[in-house]
Amino acid sequence: MSQNLRNYYAHVQTDLLARGLMRTDGGGPDTPFTPDMLARNFERIAFYDEYALNRGLSASNGRASHLRRWSGPVRVNMEFGPSVTDPIRNTDRQTLAAYVARLAEVTGHAISIKSNRANFHILVMGADDHAELGARVNQIIPGASIETLNLFHNVPKTIHCLVVAFASEDRSGNYETAIALIRGEHPDLLRKSCIHEEIAQGLGLANDSPEARPSIFNDDDEFALLTIHDEMLLTMLYDPRLAIGMSVEQARPVIKELAREQTDRFY
Repeated sequence: MSQNLRNYYAHVQTDLLARGLMRTDGGGPDTPFTPDMLARNFERIAFYDEYALNRGLSASNGRASHLRRWSGPVRVNMEFGPSVTDPIRNTDRQTLAAYVARLAEVTGHAISIKSNRANFHILVMGADDHAELGARVNQIIPGASIETLNLFHNVPKTIHCLVVAFASEDRSGNYETAIALIRGEHPDLLRKSCIHEEIAQGLGLANDSPEARPSIFNDDDEFALLTIHDEMLLTMLYDPRLAIGMSVEQARPVIKELAREQTDRFY
């Protein structure tokens, strides 16, 4: 099974690159954006959901939620299934170390790699690691819903990777645990792209938008890695002027101010 998927995803990556997608330049003169565009994209990506809560891959109801992010330290750990080779493990650990350091700088939040007491779990596993994946998800989230468990057990081939973040029981929007699944069968760039997108989404940027550009929060696959636009979104998300639990209406004046600050600093 894993070998068939490796061949499939190698073809997917080759096709995307041949079409000029999976860019790694972070955007440039061909992808300008204004403060209003940045503010619009932030609202859509931070306050709306791609999927319904605890409903697997069911589409969300399209209504705005409240602001969600981590209040406490984010302790990231990467684990591998038995099918994942040592060269892939070494590459992914290097990718994760550089990326976590970048995220900590961009957000100003405590984000680090910790094997002890980890609360953000990156599981790099292949189809042949099905039993290990199921057991590990059950260990991390013993009370997870059937829909959530099934999501990890039966990932459609068209879903390259995924993340589920779990908020505190008071439903305030304070994230306390996250699990990201990265397919071990992916070629290097596709796997690195998944690491970038799923960790960023697990920090609180939960949605995608077809209008976001240059951005990895867009299903068009134009960009493979976190862009300057996306860094701005993360900086805004963790700005103390925004509070966990805020509605989009409460946050909108602050969002506009933050968007102006970010674009003024860059341009």
